[in-house]
Amino acid sequence: MQTVIYKIVTADQWAEARRTGLFKGSAVDLADGYIHFSTAAQVRETAAKHFRGESNLVLVAIDESRLGEALVYEPSRGAALFPHLYEPLSVDAVLWEKPLSLNADGTHQFPELNA
Repeated sequence: MQTVIYKIVTADQWAEARRTGLFKGSAVDLADGYIHFSTAAQVRETAAKHFRGESNLVLVAIDESRLGEALVYEPSRGAALFPHLYEPLSVDAVLWEKPLSLNADGTHQFPELNA
């Protein structure tokens, strides 16, 4: 069974990743030393907490099995385990990418997600 994890990035960041074949991380990722991801159960709260009101975002779905041992689940918000990648993300691991539309109240409209 395929496990999917998610990354919210700006359209510009993702365009650069597509151009180079690697996503090296956002400013927060680079500062923390790993790329932050969310599970399907976590990604809406991540969007609300860190990206509320931001437009021009892309939701990227990643096949966890393609990330190998550099992917580690570690405690974060409320002691929940979040996926963290300790190397750049290869775009070869991406299943799909979709824009996150912004609602009038500043929340985002999500596509159907796979767990």
